[in-house]
Amino acid sequence: MPDQALQQMLDRSCWVCFATDEDDRTAEWVRPCRCRGSTKWVHQACLQRWVDEKQRGNSTARVACPQCNAEYLIVFPKLGPVVYVLDLADRLISKACPFAAAGIMVGSIYWTAVTYGAVTVMQVVGHKEGLDVMERADPLFLLIGLPTIPVMLILGKMIRWEDYVLRLWRKYSNKLQILNSIFPGIGCPVPRIPAEANPLADHVSATRILCGALVFPTIATIVGKLMFSSVNSNLQRTILVRWL
Repeated sequence: MPDQALQQMLDRSCWVCFATDEDDRTAEWVRPCRCRGSTKWVHQACLQRWVDEKQRGNSTARVACPQCNAEYLIVFPKLGPVVYVLDLADRLISKACPFAAAGIMVGSIYWTAVTYGAVTVMQVVGHKEGLDVMERADPLFLLIGLPTIPVMLILGKMIRWEDYVLRLWRKYSNKLQILNSIFPGIGCPVPRIPAEANPLADHVSATRILCGALVFPTIATIVGKLMFSSVNSNLQRTILVRWL
């Protein structure tokens, strides 16, 4: 019997790397579970590496033997104060990183909207006039009002308010005789027009709406300077372009 046990020790091989004593005579061998035969031996370093791969950084995860399903009882060495503080800091940082990333993302979007709103005010009103208006305005009003400018431009493109105004006009024009005298035939029935598809249903149309809304103030300012150069007010030129 002792000879048989000695022969098994001589024939042992690691079930992780499949190496034998002849391959590495200095490696430390362990029997961590209830397995018998050739599967009961494993290198200490191989077992630790295999456990680390299974835990994937979570030291509290349970790991069992793949052959006998015996759960390994992992005992870690006692941590010193420095290691404990570093481990605690690592856990706190891991939990805080998603919130920090979300805050940075929201803050970046917010300040981008603020910058866009300030540039739009200076384009539409005029560079000097826009700076004077923003310097005289309440800082809280600027922090709330400037980022709403791109939002309102996008909503103005998304909401087809002209259709709602036309429907109200046709609905109540017969009740207001002054409208019939100014705009004859406005209340007459018109042939039915097939409903148009929602522009947001197509991703290309949605992209065009977004880009068009954000670029509109710049285009309106340029076109206003070209077509209404006789008008001194930048704001009036932009309004005239809007109602072309």
